[in-house]
Amino acid sequence: MTAQSLDAVIIGAGVAGLYQLHQLREQGFTVRAYDAATDVGGTWYWNRYPGAKFDSEAYIYQYLFSEDLYKNWSWSHRFPEQPEIEQWFHYVADALDLRKDIQFETTITAAVFNDDTGRWTVSTSTGETIDAQYVVACTGMLSAPMSNLFAGQDDFRGDIFHTARWPRGELDLSGKRVGVIGNGATGIQVIQTIADTVDHLKVFIRTPQYVLPMKNPSYGPDEVDGYKERFEELRQTLPHTFTGFEYDFTSAWGDLTPAERRARLEADYDNGSLKLWLASFAEIFSDEQVSEEVSEFVRDKMRARLNDPELEDLLIPSAYGFGTHRVPLETDYLEVYHRPNVEAVRVSDNPIGRIVPEGILLEDGTVHELDVIIMATGFDAGTGALTRIDIRGRDNRSLKDDWSRDIRTTMGLMVHGYPNLFTTGAPLAPSAALCNMTTCLQQQTEWITGAILHLRENGKAVMEPTQQGQDDWVDHHDDLADANLISKTNSWYTGSNVPGKPRRVLSYVGGVGAYRERTQEAAAAGYKGFDLR
Repeated sequence: MTAQSLDAVIIGAGVAGLYQLHQLREQGFTVRAYDAATDVGGTWYWNRYPGAKFDSEAYIYQYLFSEDLYKNWSWSHRFPEQPEIEQWFHYVADALDLRKDIQFETTITAAVFNDDTGRWTVSTSTGETIDAQYVVACTGMLSAPMSNLFAGQDDFRGDIFHTARWPRGELDLSGKRVGVIGNGATGIQVIQTIADTVDHLKVFIRTPQYVLPMKNPSYGPDEVDGYKERFEELRQTLPHTFTGFEYDFTSAWGDLTPAERRARLEADYDNGSLKLWLASFAEIFSDEQVSEEVSEFVRDKMRARLNDPELEDLLIPSAYGFGTHRVPLETDYLEVYHRPNVEAVRVSDNPIGRIVPEGILLEDGTVHELDVIIMATGFDAGTGALTRIDIRGRDNRSLKDDWSRDIRTTMGLMVHGYPNLFTTGAPLAPSAALCNMTTCLQQQTEWITGAILHLRENGKAVMEPTQQGQDDWVDHHDDLADANLISKTNSWYTGSNVPGKPRRVLSYVGGVGAYRERTQEAAAAGYKGFDLR
């Protein structure tokens, strides 16, 4: 079969992939996107579990490059649910006429760089071979599910699902004995949604989570008009805040009196969003005393709702600070555990041993009999989607092997040794940990488009980070990360949820606005830190 020749292959048709396809196509490049799904949406295609919804406000989880594209879609709620989000992706794909250049139900299995030609040979699950000058990986920060974790999963007599591979169509859980493994942001959405449907629900809890109550009003015409009128304000603001949200840190802890601090915490908590985490006091990430005071504020809020010493001990964190894990938004999640059909099972000191035909076997020999097991067990974040592809760079070096030793990138946009491979949502850039994803992915894809245009305009064919440029970025990233309490906490933020994964804070913690400035400065300096040839 003759290889198809393209200027660029895009891997993924989610937020980054759709916008990257649009940009490169508008600049006259021959480009095609590939996705394993049957339609667009990326994360929001796969994550269709009960209760899946935004926890970024809908009006900021949008593209800001086109006012018409923004204003011709109206959201029904502040935090809409997955079906509506998926419809928005369909709207974008149709409005920009993107589907004709997307190949669905196709997995990229390998990408090999040819040192002689300076081009990539890309292989697909459908048996195709593509010759491309550039590969742009829009594979997602949280898209490689940790689904094969326990011995005996294939022996289970009931149904077992990972939340990120939920079956399409309705799944009737009524009258079933259901177990949920995992109580992070996804697990919480599932638990609070199905508790009143199932016959009996068992939640297997290893690590308790700080939670914040979500306020999710519906939007009528006045609310929709109100946020649409803010388009220019949001377009100017979001790329420059610390996390790409509309709100930002504005007060230093030490500049306020105790009463003023309390008032600020109460106001941010009552906002019903992630504001308490992402815009109260930046010191929660660096000052252990401030972290403890804010953590205790949240614990008090949780205690008041639980009002049960045993549940408080199981569900309220004490071993790490508020905000150093991903903070979930929830709706009556804590109250679920007061229901007679819900049982919380502690597995921190009595872990899951294996899955047996009847259900879940704990190490002490206890068997929990179940009809359905829901695995809300997270992802191999940042690296997993790329290391599951056989990517070979210069001299046949393997990205999987390189990252199994040390996770290194240049600004999360490229990797030394892998010329003309561009990445979005990758390690050492702002990503799902501390960023509104659309804000960050728009900026990263725009930078990639600018770099490819620069090569074309200057008669260059190959771009690669220098070793020194990458080392400098990694050192800068680590200096910031080491001073941040996130680095002291075990979570997927540091890769500690994946056995054998090298420990490193996966996301850039210097702020979205600061990251944007640094990447733009490198581009303005003729792509300082990169070799162009």
